[in-house]
Amino acid sequence: MIKGSNVALTALSEDVGTVIVSLGWASPTGEGDADVSVLLLDTNGKVRSDADFYFYNNPVAADGSVQLLGKTPTQDGNEDRISFDLTAVPPDVERIVVAASRYGEARFGELENLQVRLADAAGESLLRFAIDDAAEVSAIIFGELYRRGEDWKFRAVGQGYDTGLAGLATDFGVDIDDDAAEEEAQAGVVAEPGVEAELRVEVAAATAPATLEAVPAPRRPDTAEAGPVRRTAAPAPRPRTAKKKVTLPPTTRKSLAENESWKEARLFPVSVLKSDRDREMRATSVLLSVMAQVPEFGRRLTAPFGAPAGRMETFTEVSLPHGDTPRRPDGVIRVERAGKLWTALVETKTNGNSLKADQVQAYMDIAARRGYEAVITLSNDVALEGSPLVDVKIDGRRKHKVALWHLSLAEVAHQAQMLIRHEGVGNAAHAWLLQELLHYLQHENSGCHGFQNMGAAWVPVRNGIDDETLCQGDPRALEVVENWERLIRQVCLRLGGELGQKVLPAQRARRGSDPGARRVQLADQLCREGRLQAELRVEQAPGLLTIGADLRTGRLRTSVEIPAPEQGYPLTWAKRLIRHLAEAPADLHVETLVEGETGGPRGTLERLRPEPADLLPKNTATRITGFRLSLFKSMGSTRGNAESGFIRSVDDAVHRFYTTVVVHLDRPAPRRATPKEPVGT
Repeated sequence: MIKGSNVALTALSEDVGTVIVSLGWASPTGEGDADVSVLLLDTNGKVRSDADFYFYNNPVAADGSVQLLGKTPTQDGNEDRISFDLTAVPPDVERIVVAASRYGEARFGELENLQVRLADAAGESLLRFAIDDAAEVSAIIFGELYRRGEDWKFRAVGQGYDTGLAGLATDFGVDIDDDAAEEEAQAGVVAEPGVEAELRVEVAAATAPATLEAVPAPRRPDTAEAGPVRRTAAPAPRPRTAKKKVTLPPTTRKSLAENESWKEARLFPVSVLKSDRDREMRATSVLLSVMAQVPEFGRRLTAPFGAPAGRMETFTEVSLPHGDTPRRPDGVIRVERAGKLWTALVETKTNGNSLKADQVQAYMDIAARRGYEAVITLSNDVALEGSPLVDVKIDGRRKHKVALWHLSLAEVAHQAQMLIRHEGVGNAAHAWLLQELLHYLQHENSGCHGFQNMGAAWVPVRNGIDDETLCQGDPRALEVVENWERLIRQVCLRLGGELGQKVLPAQRARRGSDPGARRVQLADQLCREGRLQAELRVEQAPGLLTIGADLRTGRLRTSVEIPAPEQGYPLTWAKRLIRHLAEAPADLHVETLVEGETGGPRGTLERLRPEPADLLPKNTATRITGFRLSLFKSMGSTRGNAESGFIRSVDDAVHRFYTTVVVHLDRPAPRRATPKEPVGT
């Protein structure tokens, strides 16, 4: 969803009597957190009494309509879940506001991945709303549930308050009385450090008109737009009524580490790594130790290689006999289940170091003689479909067969990110271990940065395209195409890890085609046209995401094609599309796709916003088949992953296009759960 949009719950699921609302965020430091609160409002937009304000000291409604379920550890912080029994909500409650607040000097702009998700009673996810513009606010209304007749709807709000929980609560008729601390100060009483200040919360009396004037209520959601930071005026003196004591979190004390040169202590330090050998040993030990201690993570990485689900043991620098000279593989993985062992040798390379065929061959021979099941190579390189990274010979005379598998460090980071950011792990210590692993892999000194070099052929091929001397059949063009495919696979892993969705190169779905022959065709196309192109299939996206690199002009183009609706009028389609793209970049190119023609009307979003009708063909009989949305940017010139590098520019282009354009588009309608027939009918 986008800010300000709304949806009827019955349009999402047939079972919405009970819904689960989850508020999530991530902290780069691993220490940031927030507290959720819920307010039940009447037709006047105010709480009926102090019992309508639910937070950490008042988590459950007596009638069962609201229940704060607590926090679940995520990547850097927590996710708070709230259960709503909408059938038990009193009839005079019109709106339910779901918010979160931070205390002290903490602000939501310091957190990442702010989002709210809604699921039905069966746990089926129904919607998601991400807040990208939190800025310097200490409280945010994430969303609200409200009645429309007999039905409930959800609105994505994203409204911020810079006055924290006090300002938010006051806006909805709750009075925060904080003059007790001031009275103590005047009496000469000094509070001890660390003692929590107790603020009394009361419901604004109906006989206190000055209160409502001093703190104006927000506009009704029917007409209000989710605006920027809301600044509330200080409440004026008011008559006192019966108060309910609520303890708010203490003000955060300043850290002693005020010197910016101080470094936070980490479980896996990287400052002492000086050689490639040190990096390889450390990367292997760090990864294998976390795999053994976090079963769901170890299982996620080894299951595709045929390992069973069992007790995992990992070792490093194991000496194994091999001829006159013993060999030392970087690591060994052993999984035991029901008395049977599955064992794999591990060989690791970091930075841009490539795997050595003779070394891998020796480990294959050792594994075969000792009855091990697999050899796993681990590096920054990305394996291509149907093309092994290392050519090894398999002795067909041996009865025991050993499988050779490759695991890219980008895949390792992807799986860790999926677990701690999206799927969750059942143990807070496991989540912390995975976060430390991610920090290590992403550190500039670890040598585990993923695919980061387009190869020696990149510059000659670009020069050959510029001066038109690159000929079809040139092996350097094929090398560039192969590295382009590696880059796209890594882009899919990174985007999928951020979104928590499957992102795959589209060619994976094409069966029956030879990968090698396809790459040769793409290399010939590169020589003729000077372009590289790939399609990404993003789960739940309205269409394939296309990324193209024009080496002649030095520009990248990211685009997506949206099919035209089956019903309605073309002008309605155009207006709805422009309305959905209200927060998209102004330089977004929008093109109308028409049947039987190469292209229809087009223009930038900035020009089309006041006149959506300009997207319609002049010939009203022309059939519109869809719309193409595109963003352009300059591509990096160097072959590496620096800020001026081609790899970085492609990664940034895909990320920007998805987060600023695709997220605003309509998703396919979710499947409704079909009731199971009783047995025997």
